[in-house]
Amino acid sequence: MPEKIIAAIMLAGCLVLLLRVFLGTRRRARFDAAIARFSARLGRGTDTLIGLPASRRRARREAEAAIRRAREGGGQWDGNVYRPKSFKKDRKLH
Repeated sequence: MPEKIIAAIMLAGCLVLLLRVFLGTRRRARFDAAIARFSARLGRGTDTLIGLPASRRRARREAEAAIRRAREGGGQWDGNVYRPKSFKKDRKLH
């Protein structure tokens, strides 16, 4: 029985991805945003259901915010090392 449930979930996921392929650029962006919102709600619901402590939820939110800031720009990637532009201040050594 669990195999059929997992197979049905996988089939639904594949159908959603197939639908996404046929959407235009603007609709695909809206679709992706809706999926991201749904995923965030699902994650918050799971945290609440499991009973994650507030400090861990806060740490997770801060980590996600840092990742989002790194992806949006404002720095330079050197391999897997991110260097923010704020580190490139001209410092005079005496």
